[in-house]
Amino acid sequence: MAKSFEETDVWKDSRELVKLVYKLTNGLHFRKNHSLLDQVQRASVSILSNIAEGFERGSNAELVHFLYVAKGSAGELRAQMYVALDQGYISEADRLKVH
Repeated sequence: MAKSFEETDVWKDSRELVKLVYKLTNGLHFRKNHSLLDQVQRASVSILSNIAEGFERGSNAELVHFLYVAKGSAGELRAQMYVALDQGYISEADRLKVH
């Protein structure tokens, strides 16, 4: 078992997701829509943070709870990426990278 959240594959993957989201939201279109920009970035960081927090709580029940919270944030992020797609901020290929 991993000794720290940084050693887990799920946290490493979520870190890569945050990097991707920040790259995608760095475009001109997103800068004009501060509300969506903030929502998308916060949702991605929430996934990363909740995985870490759940791991650090030290109990399986707490970890499971926070993984469910992270899963909810992942759903929120996917929905927001549809908004970004519909507004022409990202391509379908970019949306699928986040999915």
